[in-house]
Amino acid sequence: MTVTKRDSRILGEVHETARGLHGAGLISKRRMGEFDALCHLDVHEMPPQKIKALRESAHVSQAVFAAVLNTSLSTVQKWEIGDKKPSGPSLKLLNLIERKGLEAVI
Repeated sequence: MTVTKRDSRILGEVHETARGLHGAGLISKRRMGEFDALCHLDVHEMPPQKIKALRESAHVSQAVFAAVLNTSLSTVQKWEIGDKKPSGPSLKLLNLIERKGLEAVI
């Protein structure tokens, strides 16, 4: 399983600002910890079998899964048979669903 760490200049700037606000006492230690956790999410590639298993464990159809991920039914079908790989926001959402369940994105 490949883990991809994506660095974003914008995310880095926002994180630096949050650290400054924390240093000034405007963001609590707890909130800063939550922010750190959200900013440093590792995203790994997801094989077709895993995508299908995630959907089936949530007891939703491909159409519903596609709607939750803001993508098309045909895209979800292609992911599940391996004709296409999820990337970008879709891959992040799939990783989030894997960690927290479908309820985390609904």
